[in-house]
Amino acid sequence: MTVRLILGDDHKMFRDGLRPLLARHRDLEVVGEASDGREVVELAEALRPDLVILDVSMPVLNGVEAARRIRRLDPGIRVAMLSMHSDRRFVLESLNAGATAYLLKDDAFEDLVRAIPRIMAGQVVLAERIGSLVAREYVALARREEDSAFDRLSPREREVLQLIAEGRSTKEMAALHEVSVKTIETQRKQIMDKLDLHSVAELTKYAIREGLTSLE
Repeated sequence: MTVRLILGDDHKMFRDGLRPLLARHRDLEVVGEASDGREVVELAEALRPDLVILDVSMPVLNGVEAARRIRRLDPGIRVAMLSMHSDRRFVLESLNAGATAYLLKDDAFEDLVRAIPRIMAGQVVLAERIGSLVAREYVALARREEDSAFDRLSPREREVLQLIAEGRSTKEMAALHEVSVKTIETQRKQIMDKLDLHSVAELTKYAIREGLTSLE
């Protein structure tokens, strides 16, 4: 059985390097590529792949939010995170969003290839260096509520917060979401009120800390 893949990463050089490596394996087929999270979701909806390999840090819509939307769109699509970040927050939020794997970019390429059959079987696959500590924390987190951006803000508010942190203007955000400038301004005020933050700089620091963006 051939596994149909979509690659989501904002670094074209990385995608260009990964695609031919995957193409060497007859049972793997890359059917699409995307450079931002929203584009990944749109491709997943159009192509209905078996697996989406995502970077956590992506512009417009981060990988965690993209994973959440893809899994909501079609629970049969597996999502694997391939990231340079080993911070537990990125890992836990990715798993909570429905990703079944979290692998690291600087591990061997063959680690990814070997993980794909397990991912497709529905197993949770973690990079060796992330280890059992993260797995234990994930189980503990699933049993309690953690006060994070993913709990305190709505999906739209998280998306707006990411765009604010990425330096998008109010007009740009309004055009992207097809709403009025006033609506974006209202959403920004709601975000600030919920988080008790009072400047774009504070919002940006919060977004980075919570894993909504890394501003690489």
